[in-house]
Amino acid sequence: MSKIPINPTRGPQLEPHQIVLRPIITEKATHQAARYRSYPFEVNPWATKEEIKAAVETLFGVRVTKVRTQNRLGKGRRFRFRLGRESHWKKAIITLHPDSPQIDLF
Repeated sequence: MSKIPINPTRGPQLEPHQIVLRPIITEKATHQAARYRSYPFEVNPWATKEEIKAAVETLFGVRVTKVRTQNRLGKGRRFRFRLGRESHWKKAIITLHPDSPQIDLF
């Protein structure tokens, strides 16, 4: 049985494809990508800014200058006659270096 290395403060050690879960494609995201070279992603809640930066550089072959993160609260929803809640999630906004190529998501 193999042991998973665990960081005592942040959970298990994650691979790059486990850190970056999906891009967030909205009208605002398209505008930010075109004008400011910033791309939003949904990321693993255990990932740190340094891990997110390394994962994006590995997966997309770009240079990252800045990572901004937000912990987003899940919204309340009604499921038939009961009240429920969506899951909380983490968002990261990645800013690319001016010399780096753009990420083709759209």
